[in-house]
Amino acid sequence: MTHPILVTGAAGFIGTRFVVACQRRGIPVISADRERHFLEREEHGGTHYGRIIARESLFEWLATEKPALRAIVHLGACANTLESDENFFRKWNLEYSQKLWEHATRERLPFVYASSAATYGDGEEGYSDDEGALPRLKPLNAYGRSKHLFDLWALEQERAGNRPPSWSGFKFFNVYGPGERHKGKMASVVLHSFDQIRERGETRLFRSHRAGIADGHQKRDFIFVDDVVAVLEYALAKPISRGIFNLGTGQARTYLDLARAVFRALGKPEKIEFIDTPLELREKYQYFTQARMERLRGEGYARPFTPLEQGVEAYVRELSGRK
Repeated sequence: MTHPILVTGAAGFIGTRFVVACQRRGIPVISADRERHFLEREEHGGTHYGRIIARESLFEWLATEKPALRAIVHLGACANTLESDENFFRKWNLEYSQKLWEHATRERLPFVYASSAATYGDGEEGYSDDEGALPRLKPLNAYGRSKHLFDLWALEQERAGNRPPSWSGFKFFNVYGPGERHKGKMASVVLHSFDQIRERGETRLFRSHRAGIADGHQKRDFIFVDDVVAVLEYALAKPISRGIFNLGTGQARTYLDLARAVFRALGKPEKIEFIDTPLELREKYQYFTQARMERLRGEGYARPFTPLEQGVEAYVRELSGRK
């Protein structure tokens, strides 16, 4: 019998897509998340999550049940970049992750986890995932700091000889795709543009507040969710023995590119309104992100990433209920 993979954040955007991918390959899962998330997210209706464990009781359950697991894929975290409570992030993004790492180490389980491109801050140090450069990074918000602190802690544990048999962390860049509506304001601009265009025939983008960058020419590395899931699967299957890696496409695209792709996918004329970036975000806003992907490619991952226009077309088709 195949042992299950423990997936945290299983009721989330990427977590659900990963659970579905496991089921397609006949791999059972144990799903951990807030219990209400499994019930209230209609877009994930019909997903079979296997055994469901409340995130608050996960460690008690692990200690009591002592399940035989295949691996741990840790995707659970608070990803709200507007949240500022450092203690909240310390509990759920740092300490929770540390406990899972320690369980994987004791039980000799492969461990894969989600980091974030938010760890790069304003990009002053570039977007190389060279681990020697990690201590110089300065995240701009509490979410990014919590992810950065765990990355640094994981490397410290490895140096001390306290590590799972294989482990890999991935700095997710701007992930978009089906299954993110429950994220609300934190959902991708693809979804927000889709809703706005369908409702009133236009979409809104943030105006640039930086000299030399035109409105809509802020650039991000947008990656389709299915590409993220494919890399997580690869990390376990290879397996990748250790390390923290970027997970983007390696190509930055403008928000104008993204919005225009949505208009094209909907067959609608382009109409874009630029609005001021909210003051509470303005000093923490990343104007450019682009993943350096050489290290992941060096691990043998050769599959091409989905071009932005192709990913947006597939996403809009699903949102529209088209085949």
